Amino acid sequence: MPIHDLNELLQHAQPKLQPGAFVFVSLPDWPDLPLKDVLMSFQEDEGMTFILRQSVADQLGLQYEYVAAWITMEVNSALDAVGFTAAFATALGRHNISCNVVAAFHHDHLFVAKKDAALAMDVLQNL
Repeated sequence: MPIHDLNELLQHAQPKLQPGAFVFVSLPDWPDLPLKDVLMSFQEDEGMTFILRQSVADQLGLQYEYVAAWITMEVNSALDAVGFTAAFATALGRHNISCNVVAAFHHDHLFVAKKDAALAMDVLQNL
């Protein structure tokens, strides 16, 4: 059951660092790429944004600028919960850690610079 209450969300956030390195790429349209290799896609006016494993992007020769770690907030957060994103983004910001957030159906997924992964996990575990 999705959780709406901010205090409960913070108490049960359970951040989990996913293995690997991930990148954001922008392409004019869908590449010759199996759907299983795409973590996220989003249509923007400028083209398609994809989040991929760095190894997949490298294999395809795709350009990227940012290598990220992927942290899943394991709590089942409601899509209309208020304040959860602000709480963890503010906590990370206090430690000068940028955070790119993808809200999926069950969980929030955070992409932070790979170099900041350990510190981000410490910050998130102490929400």
